[in-house]
Amino acid sequence: MSRNDKQNSEKNMNYVTKNRTQHDTKNRIQHNKKSNTQHNIALLKGDGIGPEIVNSACKVLGAIGEKYGHTFIYKEYLAGGCAIDATGEPLPQKTIDGCMSSDSVLLGAVGGPKWDNLAGDLRPEKALLGIRLAMGLYSNLRPVRLFKALKEASPLRASIVAKGFDILIVRELTGGIYFGERGREILKDVTNLSNVEKNDREALLNITKSDSHKTPLKPNLKTNLKESAFDTERYSTDEIERIGRVAFKAAAKRRCQLTSVDKANVLESSRLWREVMHRLGASEYPQVKLTDMLVDNAAMQLIRDPSQFDVIVTTNMFGDILSDEASQLTGSIGMLPSSSLGLGKRGLYEPISGSAPDIAGRDIANPIATILSAAMMLRHSLCLPLAADAIEDAVEKTLDQGWRTTDIAADSPKNYVLGTKDMTAKIIEQILSVSDARLLM
Repeated sequence: MSRNDKQNSEKNMNYVTKNRTQHDTKNRIQHNKKSNTQHNIALLKGDGIGPEIVNSACKVLGAIGEKYGHTFIYKEYLAGGCAIDATGEPLPQKTIDGCMSSDSVLLGAVGGPKWDNLAGDLRPEKALLGIRLAMGLYSNLRPVRLFKALKEASPLRASIVAKGFDILIVRELTGGIYFGERGREILKDVTNLSNVEKNDREALLNITKSDSHKTPLKPNLKTNLKESAFDTERYSTDEIERIGRVAFKAAAKRRCQLTSVDKANVLESSRLWREVMHRLGASEYPQVKLTDMLVDNAAMQLIRDPSQFDVIVTTNMFGDILSDEASQLTGSIGMLPSSSLGLGKRGLYEPISGSAPDIAGRDIANPIATILSAAMMLRHSLCLPLAADAIEDAVEKTLDQGWRTTDIAADSPKNYVLGTKDMTAKIIEQILSVSDARLLM
């Protein structure tokens, strides 16, 4: 490793610690010393491993409450597959109302094979899109950090891992192809209907493009049709400026480097995206270095040299894909938290790991991403940065001591591989064992 690479490695690996020391200590103490504050948290435990990992996060918050004098009041609401089973819809109005009346929302995961064959509007994932839209959450922040203790768990070459990386992916959340017009159409050149009964044949030929995706078809008729399906990617200037400001502001507080990811060589929406990002950067954030990168190149560069990135901003779909890819660089998708925010303080916090139904109920799910999501909630929505630091420090120290869950165990001794509950207990142990002199000030 060259001298410059070594310096960059130290900078990347220690960035979070260095960044904390730059905070206004007096302000942090004022917001965190014991004050008996009360916070109302809506819990959407969801499906699969969701209930287990949300329970872990709540236990950790309980330890934070004990140490710092905060009270967290939880109310559970249905979302995803469990909501479909209980109410027939993935996102009941009661859930939306409960989230809107809370200080913040903690989500586990939704979905599973049980609901894979439902129509699009009834799938569990519809709950995620719906609650983001209802709460006005247009920005998704996904920090991708390599813990020093997990270098061996990363699939990257040792020479790449040695450089370290600390990336923040800013994903636009309520626009683009996930929210654009969509549907299915019966093509008008339908042929070979000779074996279809007369009444069914007339019904098929009378279906129009506008209502074809809403019309249920008999299974035996689908083989006689030529269908097409479409999804629409659309972004407005306002939507791009809104997410752009979030990303530029984040970069200005970090290393002043922003990479805007698009597909401007093909997509008109990406060309507008690029134009707006450059105009915004030049007029409002000249101190931030803006770089454009095509999404296919970005996917490659994340593997080739993740240390080159500081903040990445991109569209809904590209951000969804790239952040999942980036999670594997840390050793496991079970390590990545996320926050979804809008104009106010209320946010939605969740791991990006998914519901993992194959391991649900086995006490082997990694709770760290959800616990770190709770830390993000303390920092961004509840204005408790010291409490957030305590959780993040406890996670790092627990990993430094060699404790692992199965997904990040690598070659760890078997007696250091813990289940969900025991890993949670180790993190709580760290939180409660560390004295904080600032609480006495």
